Amino acid sequence: MAVLTDRPPAAAPARRDQRVARTLATRFLGYATLIFFGLVFLYPFVIQIGNALKTEPDAAANPLSPIPDPLTLAGFERIFAGTNFPLWLGNSLLVTVLVTIGRVFFDSLAGYALARLRFRGRSGLFAAVIAVLAVPGVVLLIPKFLVLNQLGIYNSYAGLVVPLLADAAGVFIMKQFFESIPLSVEEAARIDGASIFRTFWSVVLPMAKPALITLTILSFQGSWNEFPHSLVSVQDPDLFTLPRGLADLVSGSLGKGTQYPLKLGAALLATIPVAIIFVVFQRYFVRDANDGSDKG
Repeated sequence: MAVLTDRPPAAAPARRDQRVARTLATRFLGYATLIFFGLVFLYPFVIQIGNALKTEPDAAANPLSPIPDPLTLAGFERIFAGTNFPLWLGNSLLVTVLVTIGRVFFDSLAGYALARLRFRGRSGLFAAVIAVLAVPGVVLLIPKFLVLNQLGIYNSYAGLVVPLLADAAGVFIMKQFFESIPLSVEEAARIDGASIFRTFWSVVLPMAKPALITLTILSFQGSWNEFPHSLVSVQDPDLFTLPRGLADLVSGSLGKGTQYPLKLGAALLATIPVAIIFVVFQRYFVRDANDGSDKG
């Protein structure tokens, strides 16, 4: 018995062609939108590079042109010869390395304690950590200054480093990751006689590599770009970090004139370390929280 149909045999291929055409059009529109916004976000960075390679008159006359005419490295020469940029760079490297190491260690310890240890006030302590995330940083500037002054570490390297050695966001990230690791792994280590810290250091922490790398990137970026804290913790120009030093340049400490090549060149050099760290470790930046336990 023959099956009757109202549609011609060519209807199915035609529908497929229409679906393919719609898919291609949607994909093309999506990529075009991404490219457009990518160029919009990249254009200021291109302007920064172009102005850093210009002469002072050219940068003042054509600040929005990305093409230097003529091309010169005089701005970069002035950065190293006429400013304290090398000193600021050294201070930033020292502070950033110490803060990053401290945050990775202390945030991991605190996150593990909140995730695994049972003690009175644990829930309230974690609620306090979450509450700190909701507090604007500017609200804490004056209390920070008062505490640093009372402790006697104002205007010192200790004042730059110690208050930043732990942060609520890092504790939260590590706590959430540690809770995803199976308890059976830790129970096996404790059966073998491992202490709580030994279990944390030798068993759990190596499994938290994705979270540790994410925390390292965030800590490095945050401490490298930290400006408000340096504003209230030091006043000695010899202790200025890059953000504080760049702010001093922008405020006109070098005299009259726009000095776009010098200012934008210094800002460009300051972004290079963070960009390198992010590009090298970007594949670890977003990682499933279960990766560590699966590898374990």
